[in-house]
Amino acid sequence: MSEAERLVEIVNIKKYFPVKEGFGRVKMIHAVENVSLYINEGETLGLVGESGCGKTTLGRTILRLHIPTGGEIIYRGRDITALDMLPYRRKMQIIFQDPVSSLNPRMTVSEIIAEPIDIHNLAANNLERKDKIARLLSMVGLNSEHANRYPHEFSGGQQQRIGIARALAVEPEFIVCDEPVSALDVSIQSQIVNMLEDMQKELKLTYLFISHDISVVRHISQRIGVMYLGHLVELSSSLELYRNPLHPYTKALLSAVPIPDPKTTRERKRIILAGEMPNPMNLPKGCPFSSLCPQAKDLCNESMPELKELGPGHKTACHFPD
Repeated sequence: MSEAERLVEIVNIKKYFPVKEGFGRVKMIHAVENVSLYINEGETLGLVGESGCGKTTLGRTILRLHIPTGGEIIYRGRDITALDMLPYRRKMQIIFQDPVSSLNPRMTVSEIIAEPIDIHNLAANNLERKDKIARLLSMVGLNSEHANRYPHEFSGGQQQRIGIARALAVEPEFIVCDEPVSALDVSIQSQIVNMLEDMQKELKLTYLFISHDISVVRHISQRIGVMYLGHLVELSSSLELYRNPLHPYTKALLSAVPIPDPKTTRERKRIILAGEMPNPMNLPKGCPFSSLCPQAKDLCNESMPELKELGPGHKTACHFPD
């Protein structure tokens, strides 16, 4: 796609967090390190990786909930890295991982959904405000009777629906879905994912879908990025990533995905990573995956591999990809 169709683009984004040590010393955790990618309008880009790899930090940094340590955030061709974000809060929203902690327990559902509407003056009067809330509740599978209840009166799946309604209240273009189904029962997960897909088609939304569950990401995403210790190590179309993974970490992730077929499970080879993960406050000079990589060579310990395109739209950061 052309650059004109890119809704969100980040260039060499970094995010470091200071950690105090003894005797007044401060070390930096490199949560996100030089990540560059783009998301096309109407697309879902999946972002996968194990806990602590920096994917949530990256999502929040794109929305400027975290101030980036370095790099650029570009929205519709405009660099918004240092701009006032209030006008962009309408365009860029987030669905949080834990619906329990993201909803104010002292506010009713109506007040929770109305808060962004009031902040951005999106209702001319109380009647219009009430109609908007009822329409949003209906959109996420709830009804107007739920408006005067409190979050603790709902199940986890219903609470997440309220969080989604709040995100939709300002009519956004781009939504960061930060592990929106990981805290829910498996039976509810598919309902939420299907609802997000339906809303994307109806409202022409663009998603960054963050998850540690690569199976869920495969279902909803057109392209997938794989993160490891703050680095983007592979980026490809969903189909190509599953058919032809190039990075050793991606291969290990895919080999751990359960398959509901006993024969296939017995025959396939599981990749077991041996070694020790490096300390995020003291990353090695070369590739951060080299201590666990089954095909690491001397070069991997000496220099960081660049994210290079090895096929149409398929990039990987590895010195010795297959």
